[in-house]
Amino acid sequence: MDAQREVELKLELAKADLRKLRAAPAPPGFTAEPATTRALRSIYFDTPGHALRRAKWSLRVRRVGRKWVQTVKAGTGVTGGLSRPREAEAEVAGPAPDLTLIREPAMREGLWQVIDGEPLAPAFETVMRRTTRVFRREGDETCIEMALDAGEIRAGEAVQPLFEAELELKSGDPAALFALAGSLPALAGARFSRLSKAGRGYALAAGDETGTVPVTACEAELTPWTGLAPAFRAILLSCMDQIAGNRDAVLERDDPEGPHQLRVGLRRLRSALKVHQPLIDADERRALDAAARDLALSVGELRDLDVLVEEIVEPAMAVARLGPDTALLDDAGLARRIEAERRAVRKALREQLAGPAVNALLFRLGALAHGAGWRQEEQDAGWRKDKNGAGWRQGGDEAPRTDMKTDMTPDTKADTKAEAKAEATVGPFAAEALEKRWKAAARLAARIDELSLEERHDLRKELKKLRYAVEFFRSAFPARKVKPFLARLKTLQDVFGYLNDVVMAGKLAGLIAAGDRKPPAETALAAGFVLGWHEARAAHAFDNARALWDETRRARRFWRG
Repeated sequence: MDAQREVELKLELAKADLRKLRAAPAPPGFTAEPATTRALRSIYFDTPGHALRRAKWSLRVRRVGRKWVQTVKAGTGVTGGLSRPREAEAEVAGPAPDLTLIREPAMREGLWQVIDGEPLAPAFETVMRRTTRVFRREGDETCIEMALDAGEIRAGEAVQPLFEAELELKSGDPAALFALAGSLPALAGARFSRLSKAGRGYALAAGDETGTVPVTACEAELTPWTGLAPAFRAILLSCMDQIAGNRDAVLERDDPEGPHQLRVGLRRLRSALKVHQPLIDADERRALDAAARDLALSVGELRDLDVLVEEIVEPAMAVARLGPDTALLDDAGLARRIEAERRAVRKALREQLAGPAVNALLFRLGALAHGAGWRQEEQDAGWRKDKNGAGWRQGGDEAPRTDMKTDMTPDTKADTKAEAKAEATVGPFAAEALEKRWKAAARLAARIDELSLEERHDLRKELKKLRYAVEFFRSAFPARKVKPFLARLKTLQDVFGYLNDVVMAGKLAGLIAAGDRKPPAETALAAGFVLGWHEARAAHAFDNARALWDETRRARRFWRG
């Protein structure tokens, strides 16, 4: 079999939900064929130094009935639960690979290059009972195979159970993977997989922990000539990966980095929806933004308390303990009251994250990333070509029809698909989006000495949106130009973030007053010291913000020209 591009959505779920999926009726708009079940044993091979793992390749031989089938995959990473490896299969004589049977020269030669003459040996194996269901979407050629795996991974004496659903696109529209997943109630509480079976097997063989850890943003790899559709897809999938991964981190760990990165992921998503607003159906954008906003508010409650402890109370009390009157300040009592509130907020957030709303958001985002919800009709906010032919800009009565299904923006009906695809690129779009975000921040910053507390908060948000936009598109511009501007922007944002944290620290008064008993005077004194210490520092920080803004304003805007 020749190599082909596989598109899979991988989800981990409870054993009970896996059983429900085996008999779940086809959702509206889909038909389902009768399920089949079979036992699978897969043996994964690698070199002694795990060269295949390092290169993100996998090589397995699987027992299917009386046959043994060899599968080679290149590009085995998982982002947002979505895996898109290149795959080649061939029937082999027994439970050992035969690389001469790989028919596509590029795959065969690429694998030989990775192995580099080293011997191959079994690294681990999986033993699964797989139930396969085939869904077809009514009205088109979309066909999706859902594989429900219940079994375990074995590496020597180590064994790890696994219950997983894989939705693989056999033909048609990738967005349908997410539409189908969102229509199956048993997947409402599923987790997006961050590892393939091969990744899990390697981790088990090495004795590595496969538990969740906080996930930072992954930068999309773009060029000025990347098409708008693949660029937007990469940015959305990056946001999805950060949200899904940190949802799991918050559910399983008390580490403050989990809520922090989850809130960052939700904010990045909202910024991405705003920046790419011309490309998205207005109702779909508003619905997704509202869902992300509501979740971000809940996550923000916990994150604000984490900040209150780590960046407000603890630094101030560390200073207070050096003074002569430390016995008058009950910092332990203050910490207990904050921690009681933090436990309650964390518990409520975990209940929300374990519910169906998060997956509903993620499945809709996945569908959007693959074209569902893109604007189809001609809009005044569409795209028109510059008179000098340099790129595309928004607005104007001459805006042509935009057909996002084919990633094209033709200037006239006579334009060919190739010409339109070549012109609808990231470079001009990013430059205009960054200019718009810059102007929004600059309008507020021009009155920096007159801003109210609420307006300072608004300026902080605009700077954050600008920073996220820069990070979305930074790889499409020369790094030497982006880096100094982004460094200034981050420093400025950090200062405004601290000023906002000081305002937020006003919650201390309410926290220590909560409860059935009046707080001791020493606890109130500790809270008062914390607030006073930070208010004094905030005045100096604002002077720094003013100077930093002047430097940022004078810095070259790398996207111009």
